[in-house]
Amino acid sequence: MKRVKILGTGVSLPSRVLTNADLEQMVDTSDEWITDRTGIQERRIADANTSTSDLCAGAVQHACEKIGLRPEQLDAIIVGTSTADTLFPSTACWVQRKLGIQGMPAFDVSAGCTGFIYGLELATSLVLSNTAKRVAVVGGEVMSKVINWKDRRTCVLFGDGAGAAIVGPSDSESGILASNWGADGTLAPILYQPAGGTQMPATHETVDADAHTVHMEGNTVFKHAVVAMSSAAVNAMKAAEITPEDVKVLVPHQANIRIMEAARERTGVSKDKLFSVLHKYGNMSAATIPVALHEAQEAGRIVRGDIVLMTAFGTGFTWGASVLRW
Repeated sequence: MKRVKILGTGVSLPSRVLTNADLEQMVDTSDEWITDRTGIQERRIADANTSTSDLCAGAVQHACEKIGLRPEQLDAIIVGTSTADTLFPSTACWVQRKLGIQGMPAFDVSAGCTGFIYGLELATSLVLSNTAKRVAVVGGEVMSKVINWKDRRTCVLFGDGAGAAIVGPSDSESGILASNWGADGTLAPILYQPAGGTQMPATHETVDADAHTVHMEGNTVFKHAVVAMSSAAVNAMKAAEITPEDVKVLVPHQANIRIMEAARERTGVSKDKLFSVLHKYGNMSAATIPVALHEAQEAGRIVRGDIVLMTAFGTGFTWGASVLRW
């Protein structure tokens, strides 16, 4: 059977670290409160001159270098993001510009924190249909620029970063074994950025009302996230004809340690198999899974032949899971 695998990964992270102690000086919160409720200790924050495409371009460049590929040899670029450089053109086109390349199709996927999994699904279809051989799938965000820094419920959660995977045909048993994805648009208003689009164009009033920042019903998001992530993971494992015991590493969307643990428990995967970078990066939305995947490989937690399970949920609501043999 023809399979598609991840050929290489790369990351790009801002240098500035914002700790919980720093946040104590900005809003009414504490390190103990943030750590206990979220598991986050610090996060990366982009500077004023850094956009999402800057981080995405850096991650693609890094991933290409890891496998000896030049960016111009890519057949497509897919960027998953909620913090696009511009409403148009796509962030993927800005990535092309910053890499100095052209010709291959480049487009964005707007699936929130599930953006990387959605992009991986699309890239797999491109490769299996012989439309492309090497596709860059990127999850990148500069969440710090769409956060209300006066809202202690949300500003402590998010961080900036980008991760990329180069996807191509497999010549071995390695590859994506199965996946599961979906969405429920009836839940769209639970987690969204109200202003800036055609529903609510930018005005002085929308800016004054902080309507261009993240608005989230936290408790509702928690409940739906746990069910969506675990159900997608279970269905993907069933489609791949594997059991939780077969999974070597679980890489969930890194939103909140309580969500991650609750979802993991429902999948039946043991606690020691969960890989997390949440404590040092926070919730980087679409970037969390590719960054965690890269770091798990670099740390030796994932080696050739291992079964890896990835699962995510995001605004929309969207969800997705993927099982692959490394």
